[in-house]
Amino acid sequence: MAKKRGDIYAFTKTAARVDEQPAWLVKRQEWFRDQKFGFFMHWGPYSQWGCLESWPLVGETDAPWARSDQLKPWLECGKNLEEFRRRYRALNRTFNPVQFNPEPWADLAWRAGMRYVCFTTKHHDGFCMFDTRATDYRITHADCPFHSHPRANVAKEIFNTFRRRGFAASCYFSKSDWHHPDYWIPERPAPDRNPNYDTHAEPERWERFVQFVHRQFRELLTDYGKIDILWLDGGQVRPPHQDIRMHEIAAFARLLQPELLIADRTVGGPFENIVTPEQEIPDKPLGVTWESCLTMGDQWAYKPDDRYKPTRKLIHILIDIAAKDGNLLLNVGPTPEGTLPSEAVMRLKELGDWMAVNGEAIHGTRAMPPYAEGNLRFTQKGKTVYAFVLPTEGEANPAVSLKLANPLPPAGGEIRLLGRAQPLVWRIRNGLAEIDLPTDRLPCQHAWALTWRT
Repeated sequence: MAKKRGDIYAFTKTAARVDEQPAWLVKRQEWFRDQKFGFFMHWGPYSQWGCLESWPLVGETDAPWARSDQLKPWLECGKNLEEFRRRYRALNRTFNPVQFNPEPWADLAWRAGMRYVCFTTKHHDGFCMFDTRATDYRITHADCPFHSHPRANVAKEIFNTFRRRGFAASCYFSKSDWHHPDYWIPERPAPDRNPNYDTHAEPERWERFVQFVHRQFRELLTDYGKIDILWLDGGQVRPPHQDIRMHEIAAFARLLQPELLIADRTVGGPFENIVTPEQEIPDKPLGVTWESCLTMGDQWAYKPDDRYKPTRKLIHILIDIAAKDGNLLLNVGPTPEGTLPSEAVMRLKELGDWMAVNGEAIHGTRAMPPYAEGNLRFTQKGKTVYAFVLPTEGEANPAVSLKLANPLPPAGGEIRLLGRAQPLVWRIRNGLAEIDLPTDRLPCQHAWALTWRT
């Protein structure tokens, strides 16, 4: 993750062609759309520095935004990139998150209304948070002090724990690997995110890397239980210059994990079953299966002084995405000790309070034209319509009355506010539905959902 701010994701250009897809895919995408809310975690040795994950390793030609004078280790290295890389890569030798216990994480996330978990098994820096046998650069190797801990195989612990709680599993994996000597040759300059050699001129070297990637996929899809989504980052790894033979990967992946959804993000074609806008929300429904991946704070990885979005904003983001027929994949970066930041825990609890009242208007819903009207957002589930009322900045309660033109409730029907048993008083006047809203004993804060049957 952590691409340059300001990059625009070409949403519609990356959608896969329907005629290239397996017959079961549409039904599986509908299942994914039902989930609506996912929990994302970027975690690795980089959490010890509180820096961006992986991207500070890249040269100035590609990611100058990843390092600044606010990054203390960068200054301690005298702003020397090679020294910085050396120290960054040695963070595995001090990474020891002995407080790691995913059970309370799963409980918090489930109560918050999240229904699938996406975990970074390996980011671009190449450090593996699972027990791979393809490299020593992993959390279960003796170089890492956490290797002897009973929960050392972090990815397995997270997937198993969350799966027991009822979550689906989304497996993040970076196709690029800046630690592997056949992606970045150590003795050659590596100015950007791409291989630092011509893969066509050195095909044997590139083939070694391809076989390495295939081996790690087989490990993850064989040894880590049911995987529902293979979430692939590193979109530059694609033909013609970085061909890892995705057709082969998809073929054996779906033998090992039938009906596996693949998000080969930003690549397009038959293996981008889910489009994944990053740190942004489309203006309208995309017409494809999609999820916005967003950070709860400013940064994907843990940052001690990160600025977390207010709970109200997070709720409004979730509602807006659901109204546009998307999913929200919300990221939190665990601490180097193996805990969730206290501010993130507080927000998850507050999200849970709100979802306990309004979850039915989010989960399993679809977009309802006109999607949005002023401070209203709409979803639907079968013949049930939901209209969210979003307060403006500084407002604690909804307005006393609401006028609604479209969608118009049927005359004589009942309109309720989720969380309140008694129906609301309403009337049709001059072609508009006028609905009287309560201003006391509100069932929740931040946003309220009206509902009726068509």
